[in-house]
Amino acid sequence: MGSVWIIWASLLVMFVIIEVVTPQMTTIWLALGALVSLLIWCAFPNLVWVQIAAFVAVSAVSLVLTRKFARKIMNGSAEKTNADRCIGQEAVVTEEINNLLGKGQVNVKGIIWTARALSDDVISEGTLVTVEKIEGVKVIVNKK
Repeated sequence: MGSVWIIWASLLVMFVIIEVVTPQMTTIWLALGALVSLLIWCAFPNLVWVQIAAFVAVSAVSLVLTRKFARKIMNGSAEKTNADRCIGQEAVVTEEINNLLGKGQVNVKGIIWTARALSDDVISEGTLVTVEKIEGVKVIVNKK
């Protein structure tokens, strides 16, 4: 029973290493459970079942309590960039859009963008269009 602390310490180190080298939160909850179990071992070295129960309980509870928050962080709930805000916006063609000639510009909220049409239709200057997506530094537009 004296070597149980080595198991908890090894698990803790292993989970922390995995957490550090992976891009997503994968084992932080297990590392927390291993840490609590190691601390319980310090107080009750002979009660292995209590340590195991604490590991399972702390890991599960911390996962449930922080999962939504962690998912929000990992899934990029960051605010849209300025460029992303153009998608869905109305724009005015300031230079005829012709995909075959590789030319065209639109004004989106006062900013001039190089533009291409979603289809290969030529869109004349002054036409109102909607920004459908952004590809590199060009907006892809569709006639309204």
